[in-house]
Amino acid sequence: MLTPAQRKRFEEWLLEVTGLPTAAGREDRVIRWVESWVARRKNLRLSADAAGNLTITRVGARGGRPIFLTAHLDHPAFVIRRRLGSKRLELEFRGGVDNAYFANAKIELFDADDRRFNAVLERLDAKAQPFKRVTARLTRPADTLGIGDIGRWKLPGRLPRIDRGRLHAPACDDLAAVVAALATLDIVRRRASAPNMGVLLTRAEEIGFVGTLAACVEGSVPRTARLLCLENSRSFPESPIGAGPILRVGDRLSVFSPELTNHLGVILTDHADRHPAFRWQRKLMPGGACEATAFSAFGYTSTCLCLPLGNYHNMADIDGVRAGKRPARVRAEHIAIDDFHHLVEALVVCATRMDAARTPPLKKRLEGLLVRGRHVLEA
Repeated sequence: MLTPAQRKRFEEWLLEVTGLPTAAGREDRVIRWVESWVARRKNLRLSADAAGNLTITRVGARGGRPIFLTAHLDHPAFVIRRRLGSKRLELEFRGGVDNAYFANAKIELFDADDRRFNAVLERLDAKAQPFKRVTARLTRPADTLGIGDIGRWKLPGRLPRIDRGRLHAPACDDLAAVVAALATLDIVRRRASAPNMGVLLTRAEEIGFVGTLAACVEGSVPRTARLLCLENSRSFPESPIGAGPILRVGDRLSVFSPELTNHLGVILTDHADRHPAFRWQRKLMPGGACEATAFSAFGYTSTCLCLPLGNYHNMADIDGVRAGKRPARVRAEHIAIDDFHHLVEALVVCATRMDAARTPPLKKRLEGLLVRGRHVLEA
């Protein structure tokens, strides 16, 4: 279980990181936060691969087959393509959001000095390639905005905030998972018997796992690594927010490495039996695709743990909007704070017990059932 001091510290990090503007290929603000975080910890080392993905490892980590926690640094957002006048801009949208949500929507843009400028979307070209394009009208001239600056939805309320046990933020996906990975590493790195564990933070996931695929091709983490990919995945009635983090067995594209997934399931079941307050779920989660699919396709042993997410990609009432029964509104994403803390607890337990817990292969366990029950067939 996490201590009250740990919970408080991790919640402070959540409020800082999930409020940072980020977009595929424009993850600079989050990267700077991570760089500063690592610099304050003497026994951690930060490196970047050719694609700009970040790898954090422990100095003097013991040998053995490594474990890496992965999360991505981006969130669906706007990137300025060109200026069309003193108050009009053309932007591209990097990520997946339904067309209905763009109609007359309000956005906010950030210049290099983090000054904010409000704008309203006037036109959507949903068929533009490689990304949707929009025309936006600024509420006031903004000479300091330039090509490549980013924008995001203008969301109501004070954000990020924790209210009634939930974090409401512009980007829980996947920045809350970034914090979970760092929080886990911060706990594990202090232990003398710490496993060989690191963190991989990837770029441009929201436009097709681009950073992840580059990491696979370049071998940014060892091929022998076990990868626990962390996500925020759209909640459904069968995977409710507040029922605990989810050991995700697959997504809409694939199932993940069964042996690793099953092994973690045994560890978490045992942990829950010993600690009744601990909550977790095991689900498929078909609402999106996960980096674990990409890693598995390239031969890595990988699985996923995720947080059930409300207002996925800032889309409120997704099913109602798609059915034509609700107006399209952008809203803050939200997760349960207890789900987040239980995710960190789950990651610490899995990382520290992964090589100590001996789970017989599923085939062996099934063969044992045959041996014990064969007499019924013979009778």
